Amino acid sequence: MSSRPAAGGGRWVEVDPARLGRWVEGFAERHGPPAVTTEEYGLLLTGPDGATAELHAPPGAADDLAAPPAGGDLPGFLAAAVAPRRIGLLLARKSAVAVGVAAGEDLVVSKVDSRYVQGRTAAGGWSQHRFARRRDNQAKAALGEAVELAVRLLLPQAGTLDAVVAGGDRRTVDGILADRRLAPLAALRADRLLDVPEPRHAVLVAAVTAARAVRVLVRDPAPAD
Repeated sequence: MSSRPAAGGGRWVEVDPARLGRWVEGFAERHGPPAVTTEEYGLLLTGPDGATAELHAPPGAADDLAAPPAGGDLPGFLAAAVAPRRIGLLLARKSAVAVGVAAGEDLVVSKVDSRYVQGRTAAGGWSQHRFARRRDNQAKAALGEAVELAVRLLLPQAGTLDAVVAGGDRRTVDGILADRRLAPLAALRADRLLDVPEPRHAVLVAAVTAARAVRVLVRDPAPAD
């Protein structure tokens, strides 16, 4: 489980689906039995002391939660969170890309590719322009190879996927999915963008856990006057 500050206050907590039930129990122990309400993103827990926890449905779970009871269905949410799903993974930075398919907790398809991209130079004048052109050409070639890798490995899986989770550099990922051939994958793209280093196989394996995690926005009760 990881935690980081949230813009506007509170903190984001990423909880493994298998541990979510125990996390909710801990919230209730700290803040009292919460009221549960259905929201567009998932469920909102509100403790008697004013503490709140927004449980955001993990990628691919939206269909399972399409028609929850009016009062919020916590057992149903917990069941949907742990249900095994097939998730496509697309991790990309300028010089490297990793694609994969996770079936539940297991990475069943994976491929990593990298290509050299010239770093920035301190030289000025024509040398700077020459290096800039070379770097741009290398970046375009790397992007093209990343697109072809996604076409070969991920696109044939599109019909079996519940969601596609991307990570790395947003601009690079957007550039890959802008290819018209990858429209079926772009349609499955989840809102979250994983914060990952340069894609490697170990990074891809770790991304499976991050892609399945339930994101919870926790806000503590306001201090008493």
